[in-house]
Amino acid sequence: MKLYKLNTHTRGCNKSYDADLVLNPQDHPTAKVGDVVEIYSPEDENGTHLLLQITELNEQSKTGRNVISIESCIATAFKMRSYSNVVMQIVNPADVALDSIEITFKDQYMGRSEMWRLKTYLTNTCVYVNKKIDYNDMQIRCQVYEMWSQGERVASGVITDDTKIVFRSSTSMVYLFLQMSSEMWDFDIHGDLYFEKAVNGFLTELFQKWKKLGCNHEVTIVLFSRTFYAAKSLDEFPAHMRDCLQLDYKGRYYEDFYRVAIQNERNDDWCTVLAQLRKLFTSYQETVLRYHERQHMHIPHATNSTATQGNFLEVLNISLNTFEKHYLDRTFDRTGQLSVVITPGVGVFSVDRELTNITKQRIIDNGVGSDLVCVGEQPLHAVPLLKFHNKDTTLTSADDYSLPHWINLSFYSTNKKIAYSSFIPRIKLPILSAVDETDVEESERNFLSCNQSEYIHNSLFDYDAYDEQIFQPLPAQSTCSLQRVVRAKKTSVPSFETYAYRNNDWENLTPTKIPSLRRKMSDPDIHHGTSGMLAALTDATNLSESLASEKNARRTIVSIAPIVRPGRALINPFDPSHVTIKLTSNRRRWTHIFPKGPTGVLIQQHHYQAVPAKATPAANYSRQLQHSTSSNNNCNANNNNENDYNNAAAGEQYDQVSTHSLMSLSKSIASQQFVMGEEKVDFFKRRHNSLLTATAAAANVPNLTATQAKSYLWGATGEQEWTPAITTENGNATGKHMKPIVEVDHSNFGSSPLEATTPEAVGKGKIIIGVDWKSLSIPACLPITTDYFPDKRSLHNDYVISDYTLLPDDVNLDYARSRAVYRKPLSTEEVCKEIVSQRLAQGFQLIVVEEKPSASNGCCSTSGPGCALTSNQCSTVLPPSAETRKEYLLSIGRIFHKISLTGSVITVTGYRPRHPYPPINVDYRYRFHAPQHETYEISGVNFTTEKLENFNWNHMDLYICTRGDVDYPLMDSLKYWRFRMYLLPRENMVNKIVSFGSQRCDIFTDAVVDNTREQIDDFVRLIENVSKLKRQIGRKARGLTNSPFRERVGSNRLPEKRPSINVRSKLEASRISRIFPGTDAAAAAAASNAAAGVIPRDDQDDGFPVDIKFSANITLAEIFEAMKHPITGVGYFTQTQSLPSCTFVSYDALLWLKARLSNGRHPLDILEAMRKEHMICHASGDWSKPIIAGFVFYYVVQQDKNAKDYAPPLNDYSAFVNEWLEIEFQGCSFLWHDEPSPSEVPNFLRDTTAPQSWKTKRVYRQSHLEIDVNQKSDRMEWGHVKHHTVMQPGFAFELVVEWVTSSGPIVSDLISGWMRKAIHCSYQLVSVPADPMAEPFTKKSDPLRGPIFIPLCVTFLPDGAALFDEFPEESRADRMLFLQEAILARFGFLPCVLEETNKDLPKEYQYVHCTGNMFALIRCASNKNQVESPSRQEANVTRCVYGHTNNTNVPKKVGFLWAWNHMIPNKKWKALTINNSENGELFQLKMLKDFREFCSNSDQRLANFWANCQELKRKSKKFEYNNNNNDDSKNI
Repeated sequence: MKLYKLNTHTRGCNKSYDADLVLNPQDHPTAKVGDVVEIYSPEDENGTHLLLQITELNEQSKTGRNVISIESCIATAFKMRSYSNVVMQIVNPADVALDSIEITFKDQYMGRSEMWRLKTYLTNTCVYVNKKIDYNDMQIRCQVYEMWSQGERVASGVITDDTKIVFRSSTSMVYLFLQMSSEMWDFDIHGDLYFEKAVNGFLTELFQKWKKLGCNHEVTIVLFSRTFYAAKSLDEFPAHMRDCLQLDYKGRYYEDFYRVAIQNERNDDWCTVLAQLRKLFTSYQETVLRYHERQHMHIPHATNSTATQGNFLEVLNISLNTFEKHYLDRTFDRTGQLSVVITPGVGVFSVDRELTNITKQRIIDNGVGSDLVCVGEQPLHAVPLLKFHNKDTTLTSADDYSLPHWINLSFYSTNKKIAYSSFIPRIKLPILSAVDETDVEESERNFLSCNQSEYIHNSLFDYDAYDEQIFQPLPAQSTCSLQRVVRAKKTSVPSFETYAYRNNDWENLTPTKIPSLRRKMSDPDIHHGTSGMLAALTDATNLSESLASEKNARRTIVSIAPIVRPGRALINPFDPSHVTIKLTSNRRRWTHIFPKGPTGVLIQQHHYQAVPAKATPAANYSRQLQHSTSSNNNCNANNNNENDYNNAAAGEQYDQVSTHSLMSLSKSIASQQFVMGEEKVDFFKRRHNSLLTATAAAANVPNLTATQAKSYLWGATGEQEWTPAITTENGNATGKHMKPIVEVDHSNFGSSPLEATTPEAVGKGKIIIGVDWKSLSIPACLPITTDYFPDKRSLHNDYVISDYTLLPDDVNLDYARSRAVYRKPLSTEEVCKEIVSQRLAQGFQLIVVEEKPSASNGCCSTSGPGCALTSNQCSTVLPPSAETRKEYLLSIGRIFHKISLTGSVITVTGYRPRHPYPPINVDYRYRFHAPQHETYEISGVNFTTEKLENFNWNHMDLYICTRGDVDYPLMDSLKYWRFRMYLLPRENMVNKIVSFGSQRCDIFTDAVVDNTREQIDDFVRLIENVSKLKRQIGRKARGLTNSPFRERVGSNRLPEKRPSINVRSKLEASRISRIFPGTDAAAAAAASNAAAGVIPRDDQDDGFPVDIKFSANITLAEIFEAMKHPITGVGYFTQTQSLPSCTFVSYDALLWLKARLSNGRHPLDILEAMRKEHMICHASGDWSKPIIAGFVFYYVVQQDKNAKDYAPPLNDYSAFVNEWLEIEFQGCSFLWHDEPSPSEVPNFLRDTTAPQSWKTKRVYRQSHLEIDVNQKSDRMEWGHVKHHTVMQPGFAFELVVEWVTSSGPIVSDLISGWMRKAIHCSYQLVSVPADPMAEPFTKKSDPLRGPIFIPLCVTFLPDGAALFDEFPEESRADRMLFLQEAILARFGFLPCVLEETNKDLPKEYQYVHCTGNMFALIRCASNKNQVESPSRQEANVTRCVYGHTNNTNVPKKVGFLWAWNHMIPNKKWKALTINNSENGELFQLKMLKDFREFCSNSDQRLANFWANCQELKRKSKKFEYNNNNNDDSKNI
């Protein structure tokens, strides 16, 4: 074995040492780039082997003979010493292929389509633990966390097409819900309160793990509980309570409370939060139970519910309402969503069936992780367990249970030891009390009679049950072999014929199996079997005798009822494995996040496995082992747990093929070993792998898609059979002799795999279900691949098939002709990839099917990433020139899409269920108390299942084909991503409060300097920058005189690639001469001006380089000529696609004219006259567009059409506005036309009030946006920008970026570029939520967010006089609005203009603070709106205002709604800490406190403000003639 000397190098220090591995090409003549080599120390052959890939082989990087060099960090990690001898050999990548790999990333947004692209990028590369991956094309940074190969964790390996990649995010949106049920105040076996166990135990450990892993989650912590009231009717409640009461199925009144402790926060250290939670805990129960108490008022007795009776599903849905709107308030610094419920219970919940169905469907469809952490002790039955409300009160009715596979369960237990005992009680004894005998009977009867889950009524006819009956094999057949027994155990209803008679198993037929015969028609996922059911009951007398003699039988259960209609088995939580269900895509949604254990099945790392400990006859062996195989992964994982995974095997295990038993036997044999965490056990590994492959090959097992697979009901994967051993510490106590293997040596298994050991050899394991810390610290994102596809029969019977074809080349050809602006169209292959990307982004998963043997007709084989099928078909079937073909299968829920690309044709085939689930809608009311709120406010929300089959994919695909053409606009229903921003002027007053600790915050109107001109100029610069426009540049003066264009003075404030306009009023002479040196330019200008009849003048008023005044009688043509002048004219933009030559903006032209007109002529009139004379025209070439002042493009019509740089206009207005941002300027016309100075009198005291905001027909306009400005992406990226049509100084200007075909990091790049440019231009670009106020009952908002109501004192006048008494009544409501607006202006709020959505509602005015940190809203109560609208939104505000009442007859309180901007990054939010303040008070909280004080007239502040305004009015009486001015909304 050849040895090499090992050197180390640091990357980047030398160009030839830029790879992980550098070697001498002469030593390795056969090596080529891409080869994988194995490096290890010869002394330690069984130690860690490092795999690296040769990424470059160049002659320069000679390391010397027989020397190799690896990157120093890798050498350190793999404990390889410099200058030691190592073995290096080239290995076959297939031998070191990884089964799965986990990749973590932080502080970035990675969409699902980016994950797919990253997977493709990583395929066929070599990785090692902690390797940092930089995918520059997509701007993605991530790191390798863990890898699994052949059933064990490895340190390095090669990613192949089949490797499952799991993405885990250490910056997720995490909701932690603490269930404050009555058990929180109970003590556990160690004498701790369960609350202490949850907070001092679990949360403390969790936060430590976050810190260790460097997580930076955005966390919301909510305490929640349900209060029951002892009342029989609504009349027993006082009026103020009735609004929020709900009635449960037993007729009990209850109310749900949510206390938000922390909202959307990020912390480096969360320990401070624990103290806050403890503080809340002390008063929580009393506050909630006594919340409604008032003096002299009787309230029904309130009690806190138990965990089982609590609002568990409602909590999950509340988080889902936020999570499913992830595309609305997209942030670029986090990915992933997780909701964790921490309960003092044991994982059993009493729930409503309908709500369960909604929750299940939403959690699965949205791909959200839902973890349940129980701090109670683990019970003796399968959990989590949902017990359905039993609305049937007859004696024979059995309880129905569900075992949700979509909740990931963890049990938290402390490590405390009790000196006298190692026994852990698993049940809580009830408190002794005298109970009526009948109650006991009822509760006993209800306890065990059990029933199944997962319901959604699907079809009126139970096809599966019918088929089962038709295809049931005859009982007398002699082929009852191993396979038969296995199947008997696995049928969905324990078919008594096969199960009981054949196995002589009557003694095992516990009473609980009887109710299981009484079945209801239900969830399509449950497998229905009717055969043998009636036969089993024919001998009812024997049956009841045997039941009576059963030693465990309880007297109350033996009531054998007649069979109710056949349809579905009920579940027994103490033995749930007798129910199996059809395998569905829902069941397999999360499986690809689990690593494959040594058993060949997927494992969940926080669960232990049980194996049989009793020698069994070979025939039964397979069944029993099977039993053990799957139980390793014992509990429901959803998001990030390693559990939903086993079904790869399930396909074969439950298939009706003759090779069934062989296959499952080999899997079982392999399953006798298990790796738990760090401990690795090697047990016949090589041998088993070969055995597995041999049997599989011999059996020629059909691929998964062809099987009608079944799976167990319990457990996330459905492959594992629940046994009591899973939940007990020592398996010997149970009848099944199962043992948990944790750290047990496998050598006691005898030489033959078919020998098992005696119970004595069984080792003692640790606790069974632990805490899934990985899932709770770095939650996994929904995997991009899955492996379930229905079989042909099922597709034909249960699905409706629709298809359409796309011909991107033809479509693009048509659109390229009609499109005004040429853009490179997408190739057919790019369109196909983008169509797949869009489906992934909307939650679809690629279905990875196993390799099929080539079928006839030359159908292509499966290979390539994500099941892209590529093959060159045999020439016998097709001509050799046949095009390669790709096919992708995708699924979400019960919707499957097949996308196939053949040549230039893309075919999209959709399969949607023939019997879709009916839409369900649950209306839910609750009370919540958010931070800084003073009360528990009422809110309501709807929980609904989304009809995924209604998504308009055809529209989306055409949108992609046409590259976002205006014919296919983005619609709300397409769930496109958006990022909303306000452009706000930078405000210096904030520093006064933050840095100098100003006591008062109403100081924002103190500055009287009018900087409108600066604001507008900066705005123009910024928009030019964003639009990528350049002025015609000629930095050298000589070039200027020859050029037909002139250069606009370049700004020296912006060191960008493009100089930008800087029309400053104070432009120093030195700067002018620097750009137009000396006399040449001046002389040339004077000569040309003399011809045009213009008089030179001295003052440089508007910043144009050479300024002159026009004589009073100058003609329009002369002005036009002067405008066109290359040096002294208006100044054009450089040639840009879709802009005609000689283009300028009207704002420039108006300022240019203002500087030159002397006789009071209006510049706008002159431009309009020029347009009418056809001298100038809108730059789109549309003559009908009048001149609008602002950043609006016009061009000179009369120019030389033969000039080489002449460009004609588009002559298509709609295409033009789709390309360019055009923005009208209002409220600043005094800049280009002298107007009387505005009045000093505040608007609310004027005789005639000024209009409230800018007037325009359209508030928003949309334009196309090129997103990949730095051309980094390997994907065609584009989007749209929606913006205000009007800019008015003193108002917030809104921009929304919208996209579907772009990558998160690339969009983020673009926007952060804009934000930097805005700062250069004295603005700030602040991200804002889609629904800033988040009012209760609104659809888009977070249910746990709400505005704070701040009442305004209106009784501060002496003698209680009413405000505005001196004015006519009809104007008073408006005046009140203007008074509120004036108060907001004092505190630094700017108005935001919004589209009017509902004409019936009272008008609303929204404001944003100049820092962007908070919003305010005023609801106008003008007379025409005095009649209350019945809409929910209106009703809610009254509630917001009063906290307790929905009585619309109460007179309205005047006040403000205040809300925080949760889109501000946490660091930026916390940066505004006031200097020298106690406890580091935040500026935002100080603002709120001071605003509240001002509005409540503390220290007579409001009264003084009123008096000052009245004084201003008195002073201005003498100036009444100029009192009416339209333009003073900000000079209040």
